[in-house]
Amino acid sequence: MSIIVNLDVMMAKRKISSSELALKIDLTQANLSILKNNKAKAIRFSTLEAICKALSCQPGDILAYEEDDI
Repeated sequence: MSIIVNLDVMMAKRKISSSELALKIDLTQANLSILKNNKAKAIRFSTLEAICKALSCQPGDILAYEEDDI
C-alpha cells in the first residue's frame, strides 16, 4: 500500500513556490521538501489543514492511494 503525495502538482496549479508555501504554513523548507518528495512517514492533520487552506484545496487533492505492484 502506498500513499502518494501530490503536493508539487497542487503547488504548480496554484503557482506557489516551496519557500512561499513553507512561510504560509509555518513549516521549514526541509520538512516541506520531505513531504513533497514522498519521503514523509506521516503528516499531522494540522499541517495538512494548513496546506489545504493555503492552496485552497481538499486533502484528496494532495493525497492519493496506489496499490503496490507485487
